[in-house]
Amino acid sequence: MNIAIVGTGYVGLVSGTCFAEMGIDVTCIDIDSKKIQNLKKGIIPIYEPGLEDMILRNVKAERLHFTTKITDVLDNVDVVFSAVGTPSGEDGSADLKYVLEVARSIGQHMKKYILLVTKSTVPVGTARLVRHTIQEELDKRGLDIDFDVASNPEFLKEGDAIKDFMSPDRVVVGVESEKAKEMMTKLYRPFLLNNFRVIFMDIPSAEMTKYAANAMLATRISFMNDIANLCDLLGADVNMVRKGIGTDARIGSKFLYAGIGYGGSCFPKDVKALIQTAEQNGYDLKVLKAVEEVNENQKRILFSKLLKHFGNAMEGKTIAVWGLSFKPNTDDVREAPSLVLIKKLLKAGCKIRVFDPVAMPEAQKAFERLGFKVDGNIYFANDIYDAVLDADALMLVTEWKEFRMPSWGVVRKSMKGNIILDGRNIYDSTELMDYGFNYDCIGG
Repeated sequence: MNIAIVGTGYVGLVSGTCFAEMGIDVTCIDIDSKKIQNLKKGIIPIYEPGLEDMILRNVKAERLHFTTKITDVLDNVDVVFSAVGTPSGEDGSADLKYVLEVARSIGQHMKKYILLVTKSTVPVGTARLVRHTIQEELDKRGLDIDFDVASNPEFLKEGDAIKDFMSPDRVVVGVESEKAKEMMTKLYRPFLLNNFRVIFMDIPSAEMTKYAANAMLATRISFMNDIANLCDLLGADVNMVRKGIGTDARIGSKFLYAGIGYGGSCFPKDVKALIQTAEQNGYDLKVLKAVEEVNENQKRILFSKLLKHFGNAMEGKTIAVWGLSFKPNTDDVREAPSLVLIKKLLKAGCKIRVFDPVAMPEAQKAFERLGFKVDGNIYFANDIYDAVLDADALMLVTEWKEFRMPSWGVVRKSMKGNIILDGRNIYDSTELMDYGFNYDCIGG
């Protein structure tokens, strides 16, 4: 089977590469000619463990191809996946401009049956708009060509995406014809050896499943962060609370970790989009609005803790920040708590020394894009020990593995102050206090 994937962002590139790994002939398409040329040279635009090796291997095997023109492949493919971006509009709704551009291009150039599968996260009802757009273009051409649309939302975790794709716990597919169901079954048959399930359903339910899943995970995060903040006030330990409720089979232990809020390309955008979809249909998603509010407040919690230590005397303080990406094993800083924290530190007149294993280049781009007035007040360190040199306080923002067991003796000697604020609750308070640190965490 030959397939095409439009969009070489995170979802498109991972999906296309993993399909190719299973023996399927895949062509990835993107209008960004520089990105396509780089991919042909083996230059990968994102950081994802294992992805670069897999891309190079499948390009060499001539199963994975790259082009800028969808017209190059339409005559030779059976399935086209649309994995283009759906950025948030000013009102929080998903912008479907790129999704509909793909549909329009297919309608303008297709000459035979095509199954167009939406991989992007899109609001319920998008498939109907996609179908209408394709049919409108076919009508303009005076052609009667059969086609199908389907929904196949992704559930990839950044930093663990290849494993998630190759050995998923489920694959959700929304279809409206038996032919589309048969084609999607054939496409995913190589993966069935891993004993996962393909769950077929109607397209609106598949579109809603993606949003509902991310909304539920975001809700669990914000709930635990709310509980953690209450624990701080009452003298309880949120880590003990998490263990106490996580062993309840009705609740489970996943996504019950307190921290400084969620970020990334999915949760913030999808929560906003689902709230907006509800409002457009006359319904008020009160729980999700609270989830979003808690998360935005949580991104400021480390700065609030720092203020308790220094009061208004923040001007000129040197603050070390470990971690910039919104989570480990990715260079993605979109909606990252680190951006909120650093902006507030800069506004308070602090000097900042940051280190992240892979995300510093993306963070620098984000600073420029967001208009941060850096003025030489951010130093991008060479390693974790360089970052803490002469620092008045250290703030752990992203729980990269290399941050978990540093030489605390070296850190203590390198720092000017002794404050450690742990935004991910990964350190042992007793150990750090033995080294002479003034330690604080979330809900501890």
